[in-house]
Amino acid sequence: MSSAAPTAPDAAPDQALRLVDQVDRRTRAVRLLAAVRRHRADLLVALIWVVLAGWLTHGLWPDPGGRTLALNPEDQALYEWFLAVDARALLGDFSLLTDRLNAPDGVNLMANTTVIALGIVCAPLTLLFGAPVTFALLAAANLAGTALAWYLLFHRTLRARRLAAALGGGLCGFGPGMVSQTNSHLHMTAQWLVPVIVWLVVRLLRAADPGPTPAGSVAALPTGPDRRRMVSSAAGLAAAVTAQVFIGEEVLFLAAVTLLVMAIGYAVADRDLARRALPGFAGGLAIAAGLALMVLGYPLWFQFAGPQGVADGMFSPAYFSADLSSWWAISPLSVAGSDQASRLTTGPAEYNTFLGWPLLLVTAVCAIWAGRRRLVFSCVVAALVMGALSLGPEVVLGGTRTALPGPYALLAGLPVVDGALPMRFALALLPIIATLLVLAVDRALRTTGRARRLVPLAVVAALLPIFPTPLPTAERPEVPEFITGGHWRQCVRPGGVLVPVPLPTPKEPWPMRWATAADAGFGLPEGFFIGPYGRGGTAAMGTFKQPTSALLADVARRGDQPAIGDEQRRQAARDAEFWGASCVALTDDAPHAESLRATLEQLYGPATRIADAWTWRV
Repeated sequence: MSSAAPTAPDAAPDQALRLVDQVDRRTRAVRLLAAVRRHRADLLVALIWVVLAGWLTHGLWPDPGGRTLALNPEDQALYEWFLAVDARALLGDFSLLTDRLNAPDGVNLMANTTVIALGIVCAPLTLLFGAPVTFALLAAANLAGTALAWYLLFHRTLRARRLAAALGGGLCGFGPGMVSQTNSHLHMTAQWLVPVIVWLVVRLLRAADPGPTPAGSVAALPTGPDRRRMVSSAAGLAAAVTAQVFIGEEVLFLAAVTLLVMAIGYAVADRDLARRALPGFAGGLAIAAGLALMVLGYPLWFQFAGPQGVADGMFSPAYFSADLSSWWAISPLSVAGSDQASRLTTGPAEYNTFLGWPLLLVTAVCAIWAGRRRLVFSCVVAALVMGALSLGPEVVLGGTRTALPGPYALLAGLPVVDGALPMRFALALLPIIATLLVLAVDRALRTTGRARRLVPLAVVAALLPIFPTPLPTAERPEVPEFITGGHWRQCVRPGGVLVPVPLPTPKEPWPMRWATAADAGFGLPEGFFIGPYGRGGTAAMGTFKQPTSALLADVARRGDQPAIGDEQRRQAARDAEFWGASCVALTDDAPHAESLRATLEQLYGPATRIADAWTWRV
């Protein structure tokens, strides 16, 4: 008898599965291609914003670790340190009270502009490539992201034509105030969540409006609020607000004040809508506030009443007030600007009001031409209010105080308000003006007369003088090989305290770059931060200098070697113990390095050379 030959497994099921997989891949590719074609105009706009943001910050890109923003390098050093500390959350080493600065007291991260959410999201990038790379990326991404978010709001929610929406989005993302704030103020330029918040507020209002009762009808009653949509909008608003708190509270405050003023103006213009929607709208806002406080309650308590927390602002509203004449001046960071205009503000990071007379004139004409629309009325009211508040408690004209009180005087001293600089109220005018321009250009594009070309050309002509120029950059001193090579671990355990000489201060925070380069692996005494070291425990920049720190700072400034006796040596030992220091380090590029080294040897004994640093174990 012959046995039957074994049959091969049936390959048909496998072939069918492969065929289905190929069809699925082709279907996904076709859908992706269709989506790209459908949104190609939006993608082109996004690409333009990315290219423009990259061009404005291109001075950092050849070597982020070796380049710095020339107009505000101190704040860049601070924000890079923030990013390094935030990134440690990925390593499980993070607390709202960090011990990596101001040893031994620490620093309250909520009381400082620490961009916690951005730092945590970008933690992998920071740990892999360093905080300077993350900083450069965020400096550009905030500009492009803000412009794109406003463009989408104008195009999708306001239903404006793409050209109109693009002009408005460009002004919101690349206006003079945004470009000047890019000089290291990441918490002020990260505004891409603000359009999301506005959209959610509008969505909540629409859901809360039951609609008018048809005229002449008794049976036809309003359908009532869309409660499901209200709840989802409130939940989304709570999430967006919570995220913005951990990015930049000042931006959220300015957005909230602006929306409040616009809501009042809109209610005045449409009282019927206010009566219909107010109960449901207020209820939705209450739900959003309640949900947000479930997450934010403890962090906000920690910020104002927790360890090292501060409950007041530390900046003088009178000093940080906008000069009235700066409104029609053009920013030195714009193509038509000049350096002479810089005298009208406190520094190159605060060109918030420098919109130029062409844009102000065209905006006024557009507001009139756009018609009696409720949104136009509320925008004009908000622009006047926020612009007036930016003038501070006393009006300044051409650098001279006029003794004329400004509207901000009515708010001065109120809790939270003091934390926002008056001149930054002007940042709210970028989206407000952009909205007015979008409405006017969109209306013109929908007509067939001369206005179809005249209005867009006038708006473009008004925007051209404030077109931004690249941010100036400069080389930064190299971080010593003692740090970059990890040699610091020979005298400081991870998490311990290293004392760089001279110690970091708000005006000279450069040793904080050492900690940044080491991923905040060690702590530092003193430093650049906001803490409760003002009179009576009020907010102040930095902390008190210990006697040894003050002595070394004087040597670094003057170069003279002081007389060192037993009392100075005992004080040096007490200060090292107070800081919890493991090691003192001095590099050859420190100011008056030879005098500092001789002084330190008298205080702590002979030095040990480790890589390119002199060190003392204490």
